[in-house]
Parts: sequence; C-alpha cells; structure tokens
Amino acid sequence: MQNASATPSAIPTGQLPKPGRLSDVKGWFHPVDQVLFDWILSRQLDRSQRGDLLELGAYLGKSAIFMGAYLRADETFTVCDLFDSPAPDEANSAEMGRSYATLTRRAFEANYRSFHEGLPQIVQEPSSGITTHVEPGSCRFVHIDASHLYEHVHADIAAAREILGEGGIVVLDDFRAEHCPGVAAATWGAVASTGLKPLCITATKFYGTWGDYDAVHADLAAFLKERDDMWHGAEEVAGFPMIRISGKKAKSPDQPVSRHADETASEQPRLAPAPVAGAGGRARGLLSSLLARSRS
Repeated sequence: MQNASATPSAIPTGQLPKPGRLSDVKGWFHPVDQVLFDWILSRQLDRSQRGDLLELGAYLGKSAIFMGAYLRADETFTVCDLFDSPAPDEANSAEMGRSYATLTRRAFEANYRSFHEGLPQIVQEPSSGITTHVEPGSCRFVHIDASHLYEHVHADIAAAREILGEGGIVVLDDFRAEHCPGVAAATWGAVASTGLKPLCITATKFYGTWGDYDAVHADLAAFLKERDDMWHGAEEVAGFPMIRISGKKAKSPDQPVSRHADETASEQPRLAPAPVAGAGGRARGLLSSLLARSRS
C-alpha cells in the first residue's frame, strides 16, 4: 500500500533503473551487514517471531530490497523517506541537497519492483511522524538510516523503541562515521539512558535491542564462531558483552533475484556465491518470497 498523498517525480520510464542484481542498485550495504540482516531475520522466521518490518531512510532501496525477502504474507513492510518531498527544516534540507540530490521515489519503486512483485507501504514524509503510520509494538526489525542530525536520530530511536515488539532488533547506520557525529551521539546516548542493549557493531552499523539480550547474543556469538570470513571480539559496553565484528572479507549471503537478471547475464557473468558456514537462512527467505509471488 502506498501513501496516496505523495506524488512520484516525473522521470521518463526509459530512464528508470533496471538492476540485474542487487549490486547494481546504488547505495551502501556491505556484505558483513547483509550477513547479519540475513541471520537476524532468518532467526526470527525460524523461531516464528511475529512482527512487521520498518526502514527509516531508503535512498534507492538496496537494503529495503534485501529486507523484503523476509516478509511473511500477513506482515507489513513500511519504508519511510522524504524522497522528492521538501525537508522539514533548513538543516535537514541542506543535508538532503548535499547527499541525495538525485533521490526520487520512482527510482526507488523501479528498483524494488525489479526484485519483488509489490511495493512496501511507502510513507513519503519526515521520519518524525512514523508513529502515526506504524502501530506501537508491531515490528520485529527496524533499520534506521535517515537523517544524520542528532535531533532527528534521537527521535528516530525513540520511535523505534515504541514501535518494536518484544525481542525486536534495531539497526542504526553510520553510527561511527566521522561526518555523522550526531548519529554516534544519539546511539550511545540511547545505550546510556534508555536501556538499549548493544548486541554488536560493524564498520558502519550498530545492532541493539530493548528486549531479551542473552539468548540472541549467545546465538550470534555461536554463529560468528563458525564463520572463517568474519573476525569478531567482545568488549563490555554499559555492562553488556557487545561483539565487535570486522567483515572486510565477509561473503555475501544469497541475493534476491531480479526480474532483469536475464537481460544483463550476457553482459556480465554471474557467479554463484560460495557456500559458507552458517549461511542458509537466506534461501528460506527467498523461497518464501518466490512462493508468495506464485500465489499473487
């Protein structure tokens, strides 16, 4: 379901992207984080943990496309982004102009439809209003990658805490980038003052929960111990043994399949991903996605 109040920008159909693989979609979503998204979302499916998915800040849809493969038929995936809408304040407007001048909703939609039959629920508004669109306690996974300004990230974290259900996971992007001090301040401030428990960190993302910590942390540590492509170590933060992960050599899990894959196959050969220990949940997610397509 789309937000009918927003009008997509006028991009000629011939200029819309037709990605043949996920790597063709512009954006930043490193293999190590794909592995962790796959592990967390697959674990939730395996344990029959119910709940919707939410992404705040989508850019052109790279991580949204990946997340969409883990959606059950009776669940909702909500994506919130300004896309072509004006920013709510002068500082946010300047940030949008610097970083996302070419951002358009139609490009996001074209990318997403390349891998999925339908679109997620799209909220084309500032993330500050997300709690009017997503019910409290309804989500099992929230990915925050919207504004990098402290006040906005602080509000996004507060919204995620309200929206997440029991045992839900929140992921924050750019929490340690030198050009995003506001994200770091808001993230660690939440750890210090709201009970957000740090599960793990990668070079770009923070993973945490306000719910049960011990079980998911133990399972994650066991999963990482089996992999030979990702270094990890523990460091106590706010009384919790947070896991630090270096994933420079991480092998990506199975990728969503594009409807344009055949069109690009002759241009660039596609290699099957090498099998790695602990990987496989992705296949279950993709199978569910393909079965859902066949029923639609």
